[in-house]
Amino acid sequence: MTDQPRRRVGAIDRTLQILDILTERQASMSTYELVRATGSPASTIYKITEELVERGMLTRMDANEVWLGPRLMRYGLTYRSKMDFFAAAKREMERLAERIDETIQVCARDEDMMTVIAMARGHGHFNVASDVGTRVPLNWTASGRLLVGHLSEAERLHIFRDCARPSGTGLAEIQPEKLAEISGREFRDRLSVQLSASEYSVACIAAPICDETGACVATISIVLPEARARANYAQLAEEVQNSASTIEVEIGRRVT
Repeated sequence: MTDQPRRRVGAIDRTLQILDILTERQASMSTYELVRATGSPASTIYKITEELVERGMLTRMDANEVWLGPRLMRYGLTYRSKMDFFAAAKREMERLAERIDETIQVCARDEDMMTVIAMARGHGHFNVASDVGTRVPLNWTASGRLLVGHLSEAERLHIFRDCARPSGTGLAEIQPEKLAEISGREFRDRLSVQLSASEYSVACIAAPICDETGACVATISIVLPEARARANYAQLAEEVQNSASTIEVEIGRRVT
């Protein structure tokens, strides 16, 4: 009797592991590749992938590879429809992109990572690598720091001790104590800025979107070339802060 729950939990854990690996890879994978990536017995992964394909959680791309299935989209769309800030955030994101002609992102926290959940591109030729669905460590981005800024200093310190890691540019702060201090201060200021931390010559200017408890549930940010960010910092900072406040007013979480 005691063995059955453990086997069931193990199968759930492996299922989530498969889905997470495919999401991170953002490409289909063979079952053999999943076996190597998970470190699980081949027979277990083959059985789980077949069951997930049958249930629409995975899609078989060819004889050897699988990818995320259509059933996951239904779950994701249902979840997003209940995120009451999302519609307001998307509207303001698009208005801000049109107003300042820069790329605007809305980001949320996914455990120890920051995820881009919506994006509107400006009309210029500037392009960023972080499209919708991109996940990066919290310490790499202005938004990532804001997303935990409302937590206690002890909680922030614990999170950054677990998740802080060097960025590709080597410019992201990695010291947990410093990150905890910066995160809290930026949240209180309702503004965070990051220069060339995750991509060279790319800047991010972000403001928090808070719920009725004061917790940061998402951020809205301007992503643009570092040179333009430096030249127009005061205006852009005011624009993104005003947009965050507008979203909070629209969803009834901020008193004007």
